[in-house]
Amino acid sequence: MISEKLKSISLTDCQVKERIEQGKVNFNAKSKSKSIKRILFDNIVTLFNFLNIFLALMLFLVGSYKNMLFMGVVLCNTFIGIVQEIRSKKSVDKLSIVVSNNVEVIRNNNIKEISIYDIVIDDLIILKAGQQIPTDCVVVEGSCSVNESLLTGESDLVEKRENSTLLSGSFITSGMVYAKVIHIGNDNFSTKIQNGATYHKKINSEIMSTLNKILTFCSISIFPVGIALFINQYYIHHNTIQEAVVSVVAALIGMIPEGLVLLTSTVLAVSVIRLARKKVLVQQLFCIETLARVDVLCLDKTGTITTGDMEVIDIQPIDCDEDYVNKALCSLANSTVDSNPTITAIGNAVSGSGFNATKVIPFSSEKKWSGGSFDNGKSYVLGAAEFIFDKTKEKQLFEKISKIDDIIRVITLSESENDFKDNNLPNNLKPIALILIKDKIRENAAETINYFNEQGVSLKVISGDNNKTVEMIAKSVGILNAEKSVDATTLDTDEKLADAATEYTVFGRVTPEQKKKLVVALKKNGHTVAMTGDGVNDVLALKEADCSVSVASGSDAAKNIAQLVLVDDNFASMPKVVAEGRRSINNIQRSASLFLVKTIFSVILAIAFIFIGSKYPFEPIQMSLISAMTIGLPSFVLALQPNNNIIKGHFFKNVVLNALPAGLLIAANIIFISLQPFVTDYSQVSTIAVVLNSLVGVMMVIRLSIPFNGIRVALLTVIISGLILGITVFGWFFSIVPLSLNGYIILGIMSGISVLLFNLFYNFNQRFLDKE
Repeated sequence: MISEKLKSISLTDCQVKERIEQGKVNFNAKSKSKSIKRILFDNIVTLFNFLNIFLALMLFLVGSYKNMLFMGVVLCNTFIGIVQEIRSKKSVDKLSIVVSNNVEVIRNNNIKEISIYDIVIDDLIILKAGQQIPTDCVVVEGSCSVNESLLTGESDLVEKRENSTLLSGSFITSGMVYAKVIHIGNDNFSTKIQNGATYHKKINSEIMSTLNKILTFCSISIFPVGIALFINQYYIHHNTIQEAVVSVVAALIGMIPEGLVLLTSTVLAVSVIRLARKKVLVQQLFCIETLARVDVLCLDKTGTITTGDMEVIDIQPIDCDEDYVNKALCSLANSTVDSNPTITAIGNAVSGSGFNATKVIPFSSEKKWSGGSFDNGKSYVLGAAEFIFDKTKEKQLFEKISKIDDIIRVITLSESENDFKDNNLPNNLKPIALILIKDKIRENAAETINYFNEQGVSLKVISGDNNKTVEMIAKSVGILNAEKSVDATTLDTDEKLADAATEYTVFGRVTPEQKKKLVVALKKNGHTVAMTGDGVNDVLALKEADCSVSVASGSDAAKNIAQLVLVDDNFASMPKVVAEGRRSINNIQRSASLFLVKTIFSVILAIAFIFIGSKYPFEPIQMSLISAMTIGLPSFVLALQPNNNIIKGHFFKNVVLNALPAGLLIAANIIFISLQPFVTDYSQVSTIAVVLNSLVGVMMVIRLSIPFNGIRVALLTVIISGLILGITVFGWFFSIVPLSLNGYIILGIMSGISVLLFNLFYNFNQRFLDKE
């Protein structure tokens, strides 16, 4: 029932319309994804685009127009990047709508549900346990406990009563209030923080770190190398201005791995789209990589292993009449403002009117109990026995609980003739009943758990329930070492908690702060940790984890913190996410090696030809042919192929070591060709260099394509055919000339040596990487 007080201050539709027209309506101050304008800007305005435009302009000024063809590849790369990111944005935005937060408001004296972005100034909103406060407001009626850690960093609960201010961004842990909206949009406290110096969690991404290292190196080295090479070609060896510019541009465009950035963003964007089809919302792009590297997965029992629904299977009175117990439970169920599964299950199991409440204490995950005082002069408390009674004083109670050996929770109902003092337990409590409640296990939980067991991912179950109950549930779904369980109430120091993090598998009676500390301890031990959770009590741990996962039906706070949201609430989607992450990382790693081959030999050659007394053997048009056939096309095809291999080693080391054999061999070949005395004509030297470079590039693609399938065979056919056509039929366009007898002899000998050395070095590298 809505009180007269609330009716008197609630808005009418006319008042709401008037405020909307005045712009006094809430809005999403923090967009879920980039705008189209931002996507266009980020893909067009890049350092490497400016470098390529500058190099193309130099070629244009000296009249070497055909060598500007590489700009076609640059434009295609930019276009592909824009299209893929827009597709990814649309997928994310669609799912964001599905999991967007709603709130109940009182309008026209009726309760209705609206989007948080339809709230207007002076709206009367209803806030319950588990909800994140959408906008600044003042409590009009009711009381609640609020966690403001996302705003203040302090995890201690703050009690809010009538006339207290509720700040947007914090969340309700217990209780229920009616509150009047006082701020919207940019006027909200949390938005002001975001627009100032908001906290951003550092992204734990080896791929991003590696790309930054490569791009930084290229950016720093490209200008001095280019200037030195131009001085050598033009002033020292007296090439024409056109020849010098063409040589320098050919060397520098080889050093620029612009396609590598595009490749990474495209592959991850495709992953976002694929996961969207599987009802998984990716809220942070690089978390796909992080989850694929996870070696410890912390599971919150409720919502992951179990459905979150419960049912009472038995009520056992203790020296008390059944009817009296039923009436006490009815009193608590009818008076509580909580809507958690436990009280819902109890409410469904009992019937009757009960006693009238004079005071209600909502449930909180920190206390592990709820209660109320009633007009019969009694106070009733419902919760975990460990948090209500002293084990030494209630031995019989705890012995009785310990004998219940099933996949159930045991809730204690107790009574006292005393009242609650400052929301603390009343004195002289005595137990009057045990309520046995069973969790409903998810249908495919065992299958999902088995997947992680097979993948070598250690599972930790962290719950607020009794550890024996959680242990039985963990065993039933096949979690390894589930018998290693501990009651977190015994872990009373940070040292004990840190030791337990690696020693135990199941943790019961865990507080929100302890969940966070367990994640921290696991990370300090060198693990990459993922955390799944759906409740307010999981927020601190989700925030701390390397990768955080929630479900659409979870609390607003959990969803907003999580990097991944399972839209269909299906934990069975997790293996798909891990598999997608592995596909992305392994394929990016494989394809990135192709780009680094070009960067490695281009850097070596650019520096070498500062001192070598001959003209640089490549033209930009030739580099475009080699790059398109041995790098661009195969990298994008291979990057989208299936790959579920377990990720091994470090991304940077794997990529560089894979690229070194080809990169060093090409550099050595070109230097030798430029210095040998048998073929001295520049056009023939350039032709031999192009063929040898193409040969090593094809061998690299062959190695990366193993094991072969239809698409990879077709890819090899296309690139070999393309190179043959470019070197023969279109040789005139790519500045390739027929070879002399000496030229063919040199090419044949060096081709044979290249095949032998490449396979020798590549095999050695693979054996080294396999040992890592």
